[in-house]
Amino acid sequence: MLTVVEVPQWQGSLSPTAPRLVEGAARLAAMIPGAAAHVRVETGTTLAETAGRARQALPRDGFTVTVGGDCGVELEPVTAALRRHGDRLRVAWFDAHGDLNTPGTSPSGAFHGMILRTLQGDGPPDLVRSPALHPRQVALAGTRSLDPAEADYIRQAGIGGLDTIGADAVVYVHVDFDVLDGITSVGYPEPGGLPAQALIDAVAGLAARHEIAGLGITEYAPADPRDEELLRGLVPELVRLCAASHPQPANDRLPTAVDTPLQR
Repeated sequence: MLTVVEVPQWQGSLSPTAPRLVEGAARLAAMIPGAAAHVRVETGTTLAETAGRARQALPRDGFTVTVGGDCGVELEPVTAALRRHGDRLRVAWFDAHGDLNTPGTSPSGAFHGMILRTLQGDGPPDLVRSPALHPRQVALAGTRSLDPAEADYIRQAGIGGLDTIGADAVVYVHVDFDVLDGITSVGYPEPGGLPAQALIDAVAGLAARHEIAGLGITEYAPADPRDEELLRGLVPELVRLCAASHPQPANDRLPTAVDTPLQR
């Protein structure tokens, strides 16, 4: 069974466009075909409150797509996958940014820039969860904009790319749409990103080799109709690829997407 958990949290971002993430989350959720259930999580007065509501909304079985909102919505889904799969879990983090700051190193103080470090046990105390990811369980992809402290941490911790994911791993896939080349409907666009087809190919490669434990898609702040058109082709294909790798009854399988190469 495919479940979409929509978390329209924007308070983890300090981008001027952050409030648009609410509408972005709704649009992304509407792009996902074949969902047996769609749960919308109301945001709380604090990030911790929203996280608690997201934790309660996550189903115990089936395949879940978590739709943000800012990248901070990944706190509970990744933690749930870690509890389920333990040391076998790897997190493929498709993101222009490292999201590896701490409260002490973050230039902005925005939680969406700390989420991946918080998942490793070093973040705001009310948002740190147990168990925590080990750095060896993290693989960065499309990352090209790092603060100095993040770059230092990556070197010291030995965090690598997708080629560090071993054959027996179960993989959680995170996608921040700023990983893409040329997209402007995000809070912090960065030049030199992945073409959409390259993202599809990378996720397809992961799904062909591994069970995908979950998928998170985040940080769409609608602004340009061309981005909307791009995502209407991209999002269903990401979901199809990831959900197909997860064991499920035949009558729950997603319809096959049109096999058309994506541009950009």
